[in-house]
Formats: sequence, C-alpha cells, structure tokens
Amino acid sequence: MKYIECGWGNRWLLRTEVEYRDGTEMEYRGWKGPVSVRSLYLRLWVGHTILILDSKEGVKKQQKTQSRFKCVVGLVSE
Repeated sequence: MKYIECGWGNRWLLRTEVEYRDGTEMEYRGWKGPVSVRSLYLRLWVGHTILILDSKEGVKKQQKTQSRFKCVVGLVSE
C-alpha cells in the first residue's frame, strides 16, 4: 500500500509512505511513483487520539501511546 499525504505534522509537507508485503515501511519526501487511488482521507491527530475520515472505510477513531498534533489530507494507493 502507498499513502500520499499533504499537511502539517509530518516530517515533510508532502510525503509518501510505502508499506511492503513483508511488513516493512519506507517514507519518501514528495510524491513517489504511479498512483491508483483506492480512497481519500482526512486524518486529525490531537494528543493521543486520531480521528480518520476515509472515503472507503468511513469514520475511525484510534488511540496511540505517542502524543502529537497532525492534520493531513491523503490518498491510499496500491
């Protein structure tokens, strides 16, 4: 899976995160490779709570042990 995000709170304003089948992840600055959009999302991370509004999966809420502030718009690609 490939996640392309733009917003505040990541290392770069525009970044691509690639998750490989073996479970490893790599993060790249900017837009990487071809895109086949599966869904769009808005992710708001305040403190330990993450609220995700996803066009395919709907609304999700997660808890993390790390405390951060992030607001990003992204897309999920294959």
